[in-house]
Amino acid sequence: MEFEDIRYTVDDRVATITLHRPERMNAWTPTMESELRAAIAQASEDGDVRCIVITGAGNAFCAGMDMARLAASSQGTPGAVAQPPTARDGDLEQRYSYLLAVPKPLIAGINGAIAGVAACIALYCDIRYMADGTKLTLPYSRRGLVAEHGCAWMLPRLIGPMHAADLLLSGRAVPSSEAAAMGLVKMLPADDFRQAVQARASELANACSPRSIRVIKQQLLAAWNQSLAQATQLGDAELALCRGTDDFREGVAHFVEKRPANFKGG
Repeated sequence: MEFEDIRYTVDDRVATITLHRPERMNAWTPTMESELRAAIAQASEDGDVRCIVITGAGNAFCAGMDMARLAASSQGTPGAVAQPPTARDGDLEQRYSYLLAVPKPLIAGINGAIAGVAACIALYCDIRYMADGTKLTLPYSRRGLVAEHGCAWMLPRLIGPMHAADLLLSGRAVPSSEAAAMGLVKMLPADDFRQAVQARASELANACSPRSIRVIKQQLLAAWNQSLAQATQLGDAELALCRGTDDFREGVAHFVEKRPANFKGG
């Protein structure tokens, strides 16, 4: 599939989706939004892909909504920004919450500045790696806007209510070291950042059972609305289902035989 505002590559079972408008710091556009959704679907359905990375071209991850479009929107220009999809009630049917339902590990490789809608998208990823020396911002209060795309729901659950209030009310730029201290990201050295992210993604793709990862992701998502008893009972039920699987047998065999795993996903 040909893309305009993103690039899509696969290497060592890792699909990398690169936001690709480097001349505009990969600023967000309606085309980029639709292409990201298509690329995520493509990677999710590809049996040769076991992990997905979203990153940015050049020196930025994504500067947020293209300011030219945002300026036009503030003046009431029709079609300046993408219209939200028809409202739906399902938690996983909101504009970007579909990312939570991706059955494979989803990593945000935050190689440079990240703001606004791009930061919201990163919140829906399983793991966020951020290059040392970069900054993140949710600048809504400084633009006359409000917390969008569910970030007021996601942030308190990821970093606690006080940190969430700090980021959203102030709209300030947060350095990667502070974001890491909050538990919002895992910081990696800026030198060879892309290679480091690829290495960690490759490890997930090759050393771990795709079946186990799929079920664990479902457990993590369900746990947000479960009691401890419900989460434990679900875990016990899923554990019992593991016993007869090929991935369980391979998980034991490769450990005992001291060789690399060769999981098939069954």
